[in-house]
Order: sequence, then structure tokens, then C-alpha cells
Amino acid sequence: MSLEETLRPRITAAFADRSLLATADVRDAIEATVAALDRGELRVASPRTVDGGDTEWTVHSWVKEAILLFFAVRKMEKMEVGPFEYHDKVPLKHDLEAAGVRVVPPGVARYGSFLERGAILMPGYVNIGARVGAGTMVDTWATVGSCAQIGQDCHLAGGVGIGGVLEPPNASPVIVEDGVFVGSRVVIVDGVRIGREAVIGAGVVITQTTPILDVSGPGVVEYRGVVPPRSVVIPGVRKKQFPAGEYGLPCPLIIGRRSAGTDRKVSLNAALRDFGVSG
Repeated sequence: MSLEETLRPRITAAFADRSLLATADVRDAIEATVAALDRGELRVASPRTVDGGDTEWTVHSWVKEAILLFFAVRKMEKMEVGPFEYHDKVPLKHDLEAAGVRVVPPGVARYGSFLERGAILMPGYVNIGARVGAGTMVDTWATVGSCAQIGQDCHLAGGVGIGGVLEPPNASPVIVEDGVFVGSRVVIVDGVRIGREAVIGAGVVITQTTPILDVSGPGVVEYRGVVPPRSVVIPGVRKKQFPAGEYGLPCPLIIGRRSAGTDRKVSLNAALRDFGVSG
């Protein structure tokens, strides 16, 4: 039987009836699910390539339920890491050397997250349920929230905030697909999906309700909750009339698509120069 077939029935039953948390069998299933997340054998959401090369994502709500139950069954404990002391329910990841992951002090990856071999975590933070792909750098003070899915060969620049989405369990997490560059101080929350190889300019804020305007063609095309693959996005403002007057609302602008000359491992400034704007 697969891990899902073995663990899912006990997790879903306990999520519906919390009295089952008193049983050892259920508690073992919760611990086993989070341990499998930590090893990368399970994940909160899985990609699938469909016709035309697009990617569809499936959210495994029972895995998110297990994380929520994990918080319920764990006890607070003191943890000491060198000169640092923590008081929490969830320990830190271990065996990073064997996993082939670089973590620069005082970067923190929480138990139940998974960093693929070759990932680099600067002094940032990766929360439980999150997954960071091979070759990706989580730069200084960048945060990867609970259950977020970060693809391979991405760069989350300094101070990036990737929001966590734990509840409701069937809600999509934030997804950043392969090859994406996310500029400094960008905030991406509420289950937004960033398509592969997109470039997000510094200071952009994207939520599910934020209008994302593609202004690269003769007419404006509006997106919400998703940035199409290879898009180059910068901060913008759209004017709106209020009773007290006219004000500008934040509105990310798609100003074009990445060219072959700005593919993958390039700087943000190089990508933006193609469109005559600065970072």
C-alpha cells in the first residue's frame, strides 16, 4: 500500500473527530505523515503537466489536515541550538549535510518542510509543509510560509515574504514554479501561483484579489491570483475614485515576457532592461 493509502484514512477520521487523537494509532499516523513530509516522500500539493505544457496542481488536503493535527498533539518543549534557545512544538530539520542542503546561520528550516538537494537557505525561514526545489536560493530574511511550494532554480531575494496557507485544508498554497526570480521585498500570499520562469520586480505585492494587469499588448488583460509563465512584473498603480477623492491602488503590471537573453539564471536588472525600466 502507498503512504497515502496507509495514512490518509486515519488522518481524515481524526480531523473529523478530535476524540480519536487520544488513540496511539492515530497519533502514530500524524507523526508518520509529518515525517514523510520532512523526507520529501509526501507533499502538500503536486504538479502535473497537461496538454500544451501547462501545469496543474493538486492539493492534498489530508496532508494539511495532518499538519494541523500535529500542532494539536505536540507538546511545547525547550530546544537549544548553540547559544540560541527556542520554545516551540515543532523541532528544526536535521541531517542537512546528508541531504545536500546548505543552510547559513541563523537560517531556519522547520521539521516537516523539505529542501531538495542543492537548495540554499540563507538567514531566512522555511515553515512546516513547505517545499523548496533543487538549486533554489532563499535569500537573507526571506520567508517561505507553511505549505508553500517553491520550484527548482528559483531565487527568492532578500526580504521576500511568501505567505503560508494552512486553512482551510483544501485551499491552494502559494506556488512558485520552476525558474522564477522574485525581487527584494516582494510579498506573495493567499494561494497565488507564479508561473514558471516569471520575473517579479522588487516591491510587488500580490494577493488573490490584487488585479494583475498585462499592459504589454494593445489592450489591458487582467489576471487575479495567477501570474502567467515567463511574465515580467513590476509595481504599478491604478487610480480609483473614492468619496474622499481619487487615489492610487497597488496594481502589478506585466510589461512583457522573458526573452531568451534573460533566461533563468539572470539578474532582475537584466530582465527589466529589456523593457526600458529599472529594478
